[in-house]
Amino acid sequence: MVKYTVQVWTGEMLLAGTLNSVYVQLVGTKGESKRTYIPKTACQGSVIEHDVSCPSSLGHLEFVVLETEPYALLAYINDDWFCSKVVVTTPEGNTVNFPCNHWISGYERLVFREATGKLIFNETCPAAIEERKKELQSRRDVYRWSIYAEGLPQIMKVDSASDLPAEVRFSFTKDLEFKFTAVKALIDLNLAGLSTNKEQWKSMDELSHVFNSRKTDVYDYVEKNWKKDVFFGYQLLNGLNPMMIHRCSKLPENFPVTEDMVKDSLFGNSLEKEIQKGNIFLVDYKRLHGVTANVINGKQHFLAAPLCLLYMTPEEKLMPIAIQLKQKPGEDNPIFLPTDSEYDWLLAKIFVRNADFAEHELNFHLLRTHLLAEVFAVSTLRNLPMVHPLYKLLISHFRYTLQINTLARENLISKKGVVTENASVGGAGMMEFLKKAMASLTYSSLCMPEDITARGLESIPNFFYREDGLRLWDIVHRFVQRVIGHYYTCDADVQKDCELQNWIKDIFFHGFLAETSTGIPQSFSSVTELVKFNTMVIFTVSVQHAAVNNGQFDFGGWMPNFPISLQQPPPSTKGQSTESTMLKTFPDINTTVHGMATVYLLSKQSTDFVTFGKGYQDLFSEKTPLKLIHETQDVLKKFNFEIQGRNVSLPLPYTHLNPNNVENSVAL
Repeated sequence: MVKYTVQVWTGEMLLAGTLNSVYVQLVGTKGESKRTYIPKTACQGSVIEHDVSCPSSLGHLEFVVLETEPYALLAYINDDWFCSKVVVTTPEGNTVNFPCNHWISGYERLVFREATGKLIFNETCPAAIEERKKELQSRRDVYRWSIYAEGLPQIMKVDSASDLPAEVRFSFTKDLEFKFTAVKALIDLNLAGLSTNKEQWKSMDELSHVFNSRKTDVYDYVEKNWKKDVFFGYQLLNGLNPMMIHRCSKLPENFPVTEDMVKDSLFGNSLEKEIQKGNIFLVDYKRLHGVTANVINGKQHFLAAPLCLLYMTPEEKLMPIAIQLKQKPGEDNPIFLPTDSEYDWLLAKIFVRNADFAEHELNFHLLRTHLLAEVFAVSTLRNLPMVHPLYKLLISHFRYTLQINTLARENLISKKGVVTENASVGGAGMMEFLKKAMASLTYSSLCMPEDITARGLESIPNFFYREDGLRLWDIVHRFVQRVIGHYYTCDADVQKDCELQNWIKDIFFHGFLAETSTGIPQSFSSVTELVKFNTMVIFTVSVQHAAVNNGQFDFGGWMPNFPISLQQPPPSTKGQSTESTMLKTFPDINTTVHGMATVYLLSKQSTDFVTFGKGYQDLFSEKTPLKLIHETQDVLKKFNFEIQGRNVSLPLPYTHLNPNNVENSVAL
């Protein structure tokens, strides 16, 4: 007889343990053990050790089979168990890991592979090949594609968050902490009493005094500086949406700014010469042109589609110098200038900030991180078995994504959702705009180095999103390159991996709607292509999401800086705007507090937050990937200290991309 020592690990999350009976069976290349009862209760965070005896060696261990059975007296209780892993010590003294990370319920039998990553064409055991097929077929039955809206990426077919498979749902801890409703956020912010108040704001003092709860240092900074031109320009680089600005090499034909208009802002310099020097920048919200504005509290609201010209001064301050609020020039569409009256200029900037809200929340946040993360997650679950190296590389980056997206569709962007009912670009306009945004989505724009180059922003000073983001892109790329290179030794390996090819095909057809113009590959033919694409996937669902998500309450909590909606049309003449005009333009009190509650909710970090690069535990077993994981975590730790050091000297620290602040997945 030979003895195998089996350790069964139960997850750390609340309610991970079970009173159900647990059975284990080992399967190797030379035979299998008997189904063995584990005579101890699997408690939260516990490790149960038990010996399994066999007549002779089982050879190389391929599978561990786990089964549960409810006790007869408790058969009516749904007592799920979360097994994180099984570790087996062989008679020869070798340790074999079986990652599970799976909820097991009732009378269920699940098979898990040994942790060594294997590509389909490297499998030599017929049973292993068959098990891969069974696993994927089982997942395809559960993770099915569904059309969210024509012209947008497809989503997982599920009726509600409660219907999601247990292994992709929130932990009990996160469930308790995160109630995805504006009501909870309104209570936290002491604003519940204002949620039905449809009156207009009477003064800026009233606005400021209402919001006196949960303010952060950055929130206070924004409230004090939101009117300043230098802060307006700063936000286009390092605020919530650093994705719109680009270098202006030629004035758009529909933006007839003259030399005379901007000479004071350029300190007497020529606009044309400053353009040639690369000192002029542009943000153009043309995707909002023609989008239907929302009706809120029974009143028509309004959207602008502004163009804004900016100048990088010799002191390296990015300053707005001209704003046109509609795309078509004309007498009723003046170009507003810093030399105009205080409220003419301030109101023009407010309309730009409202347009930025739409682009940020719907395009760069919802579409380009959340919806794409769901595409990547569903395709991974449908096409890559747990033993596939790419599954191991990617799966931790999709933690909670399917539930957070389902909740968003239920509570934020549904017909009665907070954003739908309170944003200028809510209602019918939301889908109109999202389809325009989707039509402009390209593979190149999702790859940060290419996007920065395309926008001509390689050398613009004080662009911390670029500095930190490119450094993180490089760290991710080097890690992905070395991990993938460990498994794919040549381009031919990539070409003959049918599971991999099905994965990218699903992404191309269901995520990017088979549009070749996006530049998304339909298949992979080289290791280089595979490395680049997976770098983009990991970067998008972690780093990029952090860049556009983490500061929402800081920068958007003070409504005048990031108004969710505006209820007066863009001014068509100069010299008419006053403080009263501005207050009448702002959203009503209830709309304001719902917007504030939403950005607060979307910025609230949970206690089971997983830091970037920390989600690979137990997924790999080979020395090379494990070494690369530890090395990369050390690099991220060092980079985090470097950012903290730089931020000490900044009047407003840029912290969104501190590695310690980047969550490993789209989980919020």
